[in-house]
Amino acid sequence: MAAPSPGYSITLRVDGPPDFGATTRLAHVVAEAGAAVQALDVAESSGDHVTVDVTVHGTSEEHGEQIRAAVDAAEGFTVRHVSDRTFLLHLGGKLEVVPKVPLTHRDDLSRAYTPGVARISRAIAADKSDARRLTIKRNTVAVVTDGSAVLGLGNIGPEAALPVMEGKAALFKQFAGVDAWPVCLATQDTEEIISVVKAIAPVYAGVNLEDIAAPQCFEIERRLRDELDIPVFHDDQHGTAIVVYAALINALRIVDKEMADLRVVVSGVGAAGSAIIRLLLRAGVTDIVGVGRTGAVHRGAELPDPMRVWLAEHTNPRQVTGSLQDVLEGADVFIGVSAPGILTGDDIATMADRAIVFALANPDPEVDPVEALAHAAIVATGRSDYPNQINNVLAFPGFFRGLLDAQTTSISDAMLSAAAEAIAGCVADGELNSSFIIPSVFHPDVAPAVAQAVARVAEEER
Repeated sequence: MAAPSPGYSITLRVDGPPDFGATTRLAHVVAEAGAAVQALDVAESSGDHVTVDVTVHGTSEEHGEQIRAAVDAAEGFTVRHVSDRTFLLHLGGKLEVVPKVPLTHRDDLSRAYTPGVARISRAIAADKSDARRLTIKRNTVAVVTDGSAVLGLGNIGPEAALPVMEGKAALFKQFAGVDAWPVCLATQDTEEIISVVKAIAPVYAGVNLEDIAAPQCFEIERRLRDELDIPVFHDDQHGTAIVVYAALINALRIVDKEMADLRVVVSGVGAAGSAIIRLLLRAGVTDIVGVGRTGAVHRGAELPDPMRVWLAEHTNPRQVTGSLQDVLEGADVFIGVSAPGILTGDDIATMADRAIVFALANPDPEVDPVEALAHAAIVATGRSDYPNQINNVLAFPGFFRGLLDAQTTSISDAMLSAAAEAIAGCVADGELNSSFIIPSVFHPDVAPAVAQAVARVAEEER
């Protein structure tokens, strides 16, 4: 069974007997059901009963029902109500708009709105670049999706994607002070997406593309970068690549290997996998094999899109073929951005000595981390309940902070590399070990370090 997680946290309101040991027995019942007890609070008390709110972490929605059933079956206890704490957190959404200026009397209104605002509008009409100085454009990013490739959920549409985009916007603000807003589009047509984003661009200083399926995402990003005068960043590609590269930099310090000597296997050649490969090639890795659903990408294979054609031309120098298990043998590094449970510990055992495994499929990784660790020197996942969480939040807030501060109009590969190196540098020599190759997402130095690195490159490239 998976480990209990705050993502499946519930509070059960339970009526029980008023005796001294009731709460202890209740905690034991919940623990026996496999939940992690977080709190026991007496909500009501009388001469004949006590009502207790017991907050627990479970492993799934089904597990929550099992916990409830176990408590109901215990002698003397009745579950009155169950609250899902994740749903409660999302009630009404996670964002709000708050004015930055006081609006307390007539003078405020005259300057913030009519008639004073007309002076600001005329200034911008005369010089459109003033919009960045005099409006929210200065610090605002659009988080754009069509809902076609959300998390591990797939094509769930714009409405279902909205909670994820809200969360993304909240992270922008929390970690880097960037005002971001979700823009969920009711179209999955490439040309319509490009047209809509171009039409709303005057409001924003940058665009963060999110959860748009490959191969459409490549064309959308390329066209928007060519046709807009603000930076466009596809986080599923470049955010993932930045953090993977950062983690690999530090992992190699532990296993004492060099980029140029590595044999790397990447499972998943969509948006994330292709961007990881491109960034690692830039870093000096020469032997990379990408593996898709039909096996290793190689020249001569039937390839469905231009990105895979590019990968076939620029990777797999030994022209190996076969399944993931076939090409994994002897590899130094496995990077998974594909599907859960496609490898076993025995597969990892075929890798080279002091192997590195980044199994990043969410919520369930490509290989069980415990099984992988029996054979690999370093294991990382995308999950917060295992060591070495590779999470895009380490990259995108600071990356956009740097772009906005530099007022740049474009993004370069040098910026991506600089961001990764900045993240890696936030782990001090005395902190580095096999369970700590990447800083915490809450590390206060990460976003500022990334922002400074990106802004520095932007200045150098002007």
